[in-house]
Amino acid sequence: MPASTQPSAASFQPPPGAWLTVALLWVTAGLSYLDRLMVTTMRGSLNAAIPMTEAQFGLLTAVFLTVYAICSPFAGYFADRFNRSRVIIGSLFLWSLVTGLTACARTYEQLLITRALMGVTQAACMPASVALIVEYHRGATRSLASGLLLSGAMSGGALAGLGGSLAESHDWAYAFQLFGLVGVGFSGLLLALLRDPPATEGAPSTKDAVPTLRIGEAFTHLLTNRGYLVMLVYACVLGVVSWSVVGWMPTYIKEHFNLSQGAAGLSATIYLNVAALVGMLVGGAWADRWSRTNEQARILVPVVGLCLAAPAVLLIANTGTLALALGGLVVYGMARNFADANQMPILCLVVDARYRAMSWGLSTFFSCLVGAAGIYVGGLLRDAQIDVSRVFQFASANLLVCAGLLFALRRRKAARAA
Repeated sequence: MPASTQPSAASFQPPPGAWLTVALLWVTAGLSYLDRLMVTTMRGSLNAAIPMTEAQFGLLTAVFLTVYAICSPFAGYFADRFNRSRVIIGSLFLWSLVTGLTACARTYEQLLITRALMGVTQAACMPASVALIVEYHRGATRSLASGLLLSGAMSGGALAGLGGSLAESHDWAYAFQLFGLVGVGFSGLLLALLRDPPATEGAPSTKDAVPTLRIGEAFTHLLTNRGYLVMLVYACVLGVVSWSVVGWMPTYIKEHFNLSQGAAGLSATIYLNVAALVGMLVGGAWADRWSRTNEQARILVPVVGLCLAAPAVLLIANTGTLALALGGLVVYGMARNFADANQMPILCLVVDARYRAMSWGLSTFFSCLVGAAGIYVGGLLRDAQIDVSRVFQFASANLLVCAGLLFALRRRKAARAA
């Protein structure tokens, strides 16, 4: 097809099954976060069955996060190299088996091994899912579809509390058995319904070059790509902000407004998560609509969001009124997540289509490690009797740094978005 007659990204119509794919992957992402976070909601029940120290309990999450981060780039390469829908199905099936296997653990060491296995088996799911979504949604539905997928992950995280409730009403193993079976069953449904998109005339194919794809070439391409390196730095800085705000907000609200631990925790999580969910959908829909007339919209919408989120965090850090702090938290949660809805669409602007899943996985690796380090440094500051509000002031400044990094990408050629 001559260049002059190729369909533009904005006019591209999603193929049949595009929104069904979003729905299927929404549930898959939800199961992923539910299964990984359930263990954090049943501290008492788990400790009664398998005694452990607070440090050992924390290590359960740390081991998962470390293994997940290390495996993510390689899992992303795997998703680029092979059929993405089959990679997702295999990942769901395997981690659901691990979820069920967790219920069989009788010692702390066995429990720790299952957490490491969970990190390995889940690592391929999200890189493959976001890459499959943007392959289906090449035009003015891409950001909304991406935001919907990530909202599924957030919803799964919010539902992880079911694990604690089931542990109280039954025993700690029951939730793992139940959701392990649910995941295995849903993987069967995916096997029947989930497919990679059909080839589209005039659109770049990620499969043509896959047989010759080598992991060394993929790393070289990504790590020598200036646009992607900017995105890596952006992901790391934003990771520090996100982990710091999420990790320290309940403590800050409890201490500064004299709330109980339960009230502070609910205030910090409910307002933030609901606002974040709305922000993903609004940011995705806005970027899609604006992209019809401005090819840089998927970059500019997150820039606007980050510039709104920065003063919101600063307000939280400096107000003595709870209502204002919660209002700032809502603005932060909504505006900050304009960036998440558009992260993969932005990567599509700067990364070769063959390496999309791996680009996500490599970003995950760095943002997880830097984010974890940010929480640890925040703890050191607390030990040094430095007020948590200083952490939030630093986070506010870093949000503006992120906006500046994205703004530096605005002149990148948008043709790769297709």
